[in-house]
Amino acid sequence: MKDYIGFDIGGTKCAVIAAKADWENNRCKMIDREQIATESIPWQETLTHLADTAVRLIRENDIHPVSAGISCGGPLDSKTGIILSPPNLPGWDNVPVTEYLESRLGIPAYLQNDANACTIAEWKFGAGKNCNNLIFLTFGTGLGAGLILDGKLYEGTDGLSGEVGHIRLAETGPDGYGKAGSFEGFCSGGGIARLGKMMVEQAVKNGEKSVLYDFAVSGLTAKNIAEAAEKGDALAKRIYTVSAEKLGLGLSMLIDILNPQKIIIGSVFARSEHLFRNSMEQVIKKEALGISAKSCTIVPAMLADKIGDYAAIAAAWKGTI
Repeated sequence: MKDYIGFDIGGTKCAVIAAKADWENNRCKMIDREQIATESIPWQETLTHLADTAVRLIRENDIHPVSAGISCGGPLDSKTGIILSPPNLPGWDNVPVTEYLESRLGIPAYLQNDANACTIAEWKFGAGKNCNNLIFLTFGTGLGAGLILDGKLYEGTDGLSGEVGHIRLAETGPDGYGKAGSFEGFCSGGGIARLGKMMVEQAVKNGEKSVLYDFAVSGLTAKNIAEAAEKGDALAKRIYTVSAEKLGLGLSMLIDILNPQKIIIGSVFARSEHLFRNSMEQVIKKEALGISAKSCTIVPAMLADKIGDYAAIAAAWKGTI
């Protein structure tokens, strides 16, 4: 097993991970990890803190990493190693992250968008083992996808493949990815919250009762809508049914176009699979090509809350192949 250092850079927190990995046998052993808050300070200070932490973890654990990986939300340029103004990282404009970390650590560093890095992580260490054709959907705050096609990560001409959240599924609907009625608008944590707000407003006009009215002030979230659905609230269940139906529609398109063996879905779906499964499958049965749908298994992500750590290590490996 070889040593690696990973950096998981997010809008609220960052983590530095030390690990050993054997990619041929799909094994990864986490050695050490340290997390820091992503504060509203110049990116130079954050990167310095991350590099200092990495140097210390390498020394304390007496490891010899062959490369470093950075998993970060886009937009970014993985070829040049530059972070390009992600919306969740204000002020991170044209940040030469790989150049800086290489100069500090003395090893190659590789940048990958978080959806692709998470895809590799699930492919190698999670629910996608032994699959040559798979799709990973983030289904978190937003909706992005990573594609493993014929045993390789597919990135597209500009490294922008997998932006499925931008697909419009309906003429109207909650905004997501800057587009009303988009896949992300219906199928993301933020999208479900916005869908819930729209449906609650209509329910109020219709005089319908719902515990969701209690969240009118504090704010609707995918989580509290799911909790209400669990307790039998009719409106909450209906919100998730709408999201599930649109998920089935979006997946049907991906199944027809890419004919995957497996689709792995993270975050909101992984936590509330039972609220999606039935309605999602009914739509896929109706919309997708029968042979392709039968060949495709849809499962929740396996790595759960640890996926960001594995993704950072996956980015370190991806750059070396």
